Amino acid sequence: MNDAGTHDVQRASPTFSAVVLAAGLSSRMQGRHKLLLPVGGQPAVRRTVSALAAAGPVEIVVVTGYGGRAVMDALDGLPVTFRGNPRYEEGQMSSVAVGVASLSAPCDLVMVCLADQVLLETADYRELIDAFAAMPRGSILVPFVDGRRGNPVVFSASFAAEVASGHVNPGCRKLIAEHPDEVFIHAAAHDRFALDMDTPEDYARVLARVGDVNDAPRMDLP
Repeated sequence: MNDAGTHDVQRASPTFSAVVLAAGLSSRMQGRHKLLLPVGGQPAVRRTVSALAAAGPVEIVVVTGYGGRAVMDALDGLPVTFRGNPRYEEGQMSSVAVGVASLSAPCDLVMVCLADQVLLETADYRELIDAFAAMPRGSILVPFVDGRRGNPVVFSASFAAEVASGHVNPGCRKLIAEHPDEVFIHAAAHDRFALDMDTPEDYARVLARVGDVNDAPRMDLP
């Protein structure tokens, strides 16, 4: 029996919205658009966003830039909103600001995701939300794998206005050093948070991990 005046309360999981960064130039992929490369029978970006969508975000904003129309076509039918970043060549932070500024639904947390993290599973996204809900301090969560910084980064929605204005960069590597009281490091038990797909070698490793080695196109083709 509970003591008088106490109750068993199930703590509600925080709601979250997601920004997916899909505007990059794919400059290291030998002329191919990395987000359109097939992984498991679908474009890489669709695999990423499908896994994220199944984690239950309130909304997903996909920031496009280079090859934006093709990225949009690859995500046809998924529950996302698209926002173009005309300054995508200036780097990732400009896309973060555009995406966060485009969020419109109320939420507790914002997750900034990389579109080329194709090995992340739905449970991985939920792991970060649950870890944020349980963390003892801070308002920004960064996953780490064996000392390597990973993604996605999750931050309190109270930071959204500062991120959208460019005053706070939740993806900045200096953030941990400059704001140790705000940043909580989540030690992950697997390496998926630290893997993305920038080069042909990365792509080959991804295909090997998903058992899809026969799906790799020749990287010297246009």
